[in-house]
Amino acid sequence: MSTIYDCGVQADRAAGLEAAAGAVRGGRLVVLPTDTVYGIGCDAFDAAAVRALLEAKGRGPDMPVPVLVGSWTTIDGLVLGVPRQARALIEAFWPGGLSLVLPHAPSLAWDLGHTRGTVMLRMPLHPVALELLRDVGPMAVSSANKSGFPPAGTAQEAWDQLGEEVGVYLDGGPAAENIASTIVDLTGPDPVVLREGAVPVAEVSKALGVEVEVAR
Repeated sequence: MSTIYDCGVQADRAAGLEAAAGAVRGGRLVVLPTDTVYGIGCDAFDAAAVRALLEAKGRGPDMPVPVLVGSWTTIDGLVLGVPRQARALIEAFWPGGLSLVLPHAPSLAWDLGHTRGTVMLRMPLHPVALELLRDVGPMAVSSANKSGFPPAGTAQEAWDQLGEEVGVYLDGGPAAENIASTIVDLTGPDPVVLREGAVPVAEVSKALGVEVEVAR
């Protein structure tokens, strides 16, 4: 049976974070607030849990699941290398609404979908999400909605779409932005914005000191 924890109440927040951490470690799904939209997440290194996440959304592995981290330094163990441009964007926008696509470390035993050797990483600017991530480590997190439906801006909206497929819902109040993150691809010779969202392209260009193209 699903439980929604009101993280605006200290006792419920503590109980919810404990329940969420237990669920993640047990290979189950949780819904958590972020600074953009609500997310449905699991242990990034649990392939069965990632498959369950995709099934809950009604989505296939052709749309890989992004990974959320709880600190700047976590990225060092997840990618093949952190280029100068990635460092500049991390310093400018993390935690916040910017996702980076980078080649992942080949030694990692994870299956996030058809990633073609890459991973999309973000550090969210939300205290509940950060506390959970710092407890359990990197999480595979996608927007908390059924594929083809609007992303959830509240825990109730997430529950309305996902219901009992998720055991633990952390209610951190309405999403501040309710807009998806901006995605910057750093796998090629030049940075490319794959999706403009919470961070304007002009700000990305300013942080890098170059004009960044938007994918067509």
